[in-house]
Amino acid sequence: MADKVAGSKRGLNAGVQAVAAVVLVGGVAGGIWGLSRVLPNANGTDDPARCSGRLGTPPPPKHVSGEPKRVSGEQLCQALNRSDLPTLLGTPDEHALTADGNDSVITLDGGTKIASPEANVTLKTYSVKLSASEDRLSVAQGLDLLPKAEPRQILGHPAVLYSDRTIALTFGSGKASSGPGGIARSLLVAKDAKGGGGSFEIAVWRQDDVVPDDAALFRVAELVLPTIPGWKSG
Repeated sequence: MADKVAGSKRGLNAGVQAVAAVVLVGGVAGGIWGLSRVLPNANGTDDPARCSGRLGTPPPPKHVSGEPKRVSGEQLCQALNRSDLPTLLGTPDEHALTADGNDSVITLDGGTKIASPEANVTLKTYSVKLSASEDRLSVAQGLDLLPKAEPRQILGHPAVLYSDRTIALTFGSGKASSGPGGIARSLLVAKDAKGGGGSFEIAVWRQDDVVPDDAALFRVAELVLPTIPGWKSG
């Protein structure tokens, strides 16, 4: 459920480091594209980053009459990249360095396709990912599938809190190397209070090896989730 990229790894020698990133284990194979998000804004300003789409990302699936309207990566980015995000994360003096949304599709065995939009916002200290899933699995099933998962409630919705391990990637002098990274903390939350199919997931991780603050994760979840199209209150 993770495909995440963050910022620079602490403790690397600046003289030999070209680019550093932290990637969740599940995202290494397809995560190299995310290095563009690690770098500061390319517009030469220090303004907070605005949402942008990933180059080459396929358009969101067309809405079919009678089906629930699907949220897009752009909508997720707009919900996540809010002006108070740094404050919610406990880093009020920072701002978004990169922000983007994209729309992808996961093809299951048998050919079933599931929309999998996501958004990523990177700050100096934290990175945050917001994603949506249209699968029919209940959040409760995540307790059996996710490592060391813990049941939670977010705004009356069933949720699962779990950790994932990152890998630190370093690119410099024409070579690439990897090593153990830090921990990402994730909340998988049902779209409705009944806990049926469909979910949103928010993950936070740091650019250093410090474990993310769960209180920050919950603050982000409680304010961001109700603003996403498809969230069902009550």
